Amino acid sequence: MVEFNKMYVMLPVMFAARKLDGEDPDTIFYLRIAYGVVQGVIILLVLYTYIQATSAAAKGKSTTIYVPPAPSPFADPNAKKKYQKVEYESYVINQARSLLGSTLFGICLTAGLHYYRGMVMGLAMQAVMAPFNVAENHLVKALVMGKGIAPENRVFEEKVEGELTEEDEIVDAQGNALGTGNAAGDASRSITAADAKGDTDKPFEEVLLDTWDDGAKADLGGLMDRITKENCNFKTKESGWTPLMILSGLGGVKGSGSAIRQVMELGGNPAMVDGEGWNALHWAAFHGSVEGAKALKEQSSLLTVKDIKDGKTPLMHAKAEGNDEVAKILQEMEDSVAAGEKGTDKDDGLRKRK
Repeated sequence: MVEFNKMYVMLPVMFAARKLDGEDPDTIFYLRIAYGVVQGVIILLVLYTYIQATSAAAKGKSTTIYVPPAPSPFADPNAKKKYQKVEYESYVINQARSLLGSTLFGICLTAGLHYYRGMVMGLAMQAVMAPFNVAENHLVKALVMGKGIAPENRVFEEKVEGELTEEDEIVDAQGNALGTGNAAGDASRSITAADAKGDTDKPFEEVLLDTWDDGAKADLGGLMDRITKENCNFKTKESGWTPLMILSGLGGVKGSGSAIRQVMELGGNPAMVDGEGWNALHWAAFHGSVEGAKALKEQSSLLTVKDIKDGKTPLMHAKAEGNDEVAKILQEMEDSVAAGEKGTDKDDGLRKRK
């Protein structure tokens, strides 16, 4: 299918607009009417697209895709095709916001130039070309003229990880190469590590969740670079996870124990609980994190806390999951607490006898 070239419309319109009499009141009046009607329809269309896109994205599940960046006019036609790793739902929302913002900005700019500078050519150009520009938008085409924005419809000409080839190049948000498509798994981890270090200014919650998703291959350095006194007790919106919970559950990651202690030194509270009533020690116990259990060994008050869902203490979870080494550490903690309580009772008795 031959792609329509807007230049065939834009150039004649541009030449015709230059012939307009910008001093004639009737010409100006009709141009304003035409521009106002067209832009009014476009605003309604864009608002509809924005509402539908954000609503659909909010209901969807997180899906990782690889999208081609915006084309560059001076790009090498023989270069490998570039793709950037994104989460589908967040990408849809960003594209919807971008569409709304650029539309409103364009209207304000054209109207401002006409009002303050008396320019009429912009009104004529936008009255004709604006519908073409909006019709080219991926979201408008999908929601107004297509089948919707479900990932399987490939609205953004995206690929999923298994479809990438050696001819595809993975890049970050700045266009820096991170690997080729045949190594998408490694490239994906590289992108995540770069994001976690703040290279793409990702929200802290995304960095936190990406670190957890990476599991044993997580790069804790990137996350630790982002943790401060202000966000060390941050809780994720959906499940209420904190940095200490994430770190306590990543037992197989080198440096997790040290990271836990650093966060607690910043003011991180291991007693905070998530949506299911789990504290940091529950996380370490359930996920078999020996490093996490050792780092939290002095937090004996966490031992007796039972979660909301199953009513289990950390030790119960460790035993139920067969995490014997963690269970041994927690049992020693309980025994130590019990011994301390007995010693206190004995001392109290001696004091009374005195």
